[in-house]
Amino acid sequence: MIIFDRVFELLKPFYTKIVVAIIILFLGLIAGKLIGRLIKKVLLEVELNNIVKNATGFNLRLDSLISIFVKYFIYFIFFIWALERAGLGSIVLNILAGGVIIIIIISLILSIKDFIPNIISGLFINLKGMIQEGDWIKLDNVEGKIIKVDLVETSIETKKKDMIYIPNSVLLKNKIIKVKKK
Repeated sequence: MIIFDRVFELLKPFYTKIVVAIIILFLGLIAGKLIGRLIKKVLLEVELNNIVKNATGFNLRLDSLISIFVKYFIYFIFFIWALERAGLGSIVLNILAGGVIIIIIISLILSIKDFIPNIISGLFINLKGMIQEGDWIKLDNVEGKIIKVDLVETSIETKKKDMIYIPNSVLLKNKIIKVKKK
């Protein structure tokens, strides 16, 4: 019995921290929901969606997006606060920061994986003079006049006046037939 009391006394500050953290999480859930709903009502009163639609021509539901963002941001703030009160804040923040950095790096790599080969192909096409503006080419089932050769893509206008944009790496990988010169 004495050992149990001694262990309980040692763990009492830890239990207090956990209870405070749970209360903070509960308050965060309530605050997030209430503030998210309040912001959505305010944005509906201001008619933000109509303003954006008139300005841009796009029908976006910004009131919902903004209110959801604010709600989850408040959840995140209260979650971090609860972790700090429990004594785990710096550890979890370091893990989250590392995860965010990894996600950003992966996103950058995935976003430029097609961009770099297209630039290299564009440089190769321009340096070799393989095709030029005004040339008529046939590529697979596409035939048309080259309007513009950029670093990333080549613009082709078909006989039906359709514009086709072909990545330069695709041009180098496929067989191109020059139908007629300028």
